[in-house]
Amino acid sequence: MPYSHLNDYPADVRERAARIRLACFDVDGTLTDGRLFFDSNGVELKAFHVHDGQGLVLLRKSGITVAFVTARASKVAEQRAADLGIAEVHTAVADKLACVRDIAARVGVGLDEVAFMGDDLPDLRVMLQVGFAVAPASAHPWVGERVHWRTGQRAGHGAAREFCDLLLAAQGHAEALLAQATRIEGARIEGNA
Repeated sequence: MPYSHLNDYPADVRERAARIRLACFDVDGTLTDGRLFFDSNGVELKAFHVHDGQGLVLLRKSGITVAFVTARASKVAEQRAADLGIAEVHTAVADKLACVRDIAARVGVGLDEVAFMGDDLPDLRVMLQVGFAVAPASAHPWVGERVHWRTGQRAGHGAAREFCDLLLAAQGHAEALLAQATRIEGARIEGNA
């Protein structure tokens, strides 16, 4: 069964998604729900959605470079990136635009081939310069009204996966990924069983 949802998106969103070669993500309020937890020793804890992680891995395996770019110093974000095989993890970033420009130059892509997903004012400067600016449904309104597209899902609840799925579909990877996931050696699946 082919991936049938791509035409649900506006043409300009599909066109922007098709050009992306570098997908950058803020962490707090984008890959998490934005809440910060600290244990009794002051150690920071975060919750990440497993669907978002799967989407990030699929992007990476499909040839799209994935980067975390966050203003907070965060061992948790560094560990999550390592778990997902993401080499481009930048924490305690004061100037996100400069950081993204540096990553893009090293990867060999122009800013028109860069997407940035963020949720609040520290993300806005870079989002206004990239080819595809995306915000989760729960983004601050000042940011949400200035992006190219907002997800239907909230941050930390599958918003990043929704964005990843759009990129994968727009670049023609979705059907192959679905076929690979449903392939059973020596058997054929009929119907919706």
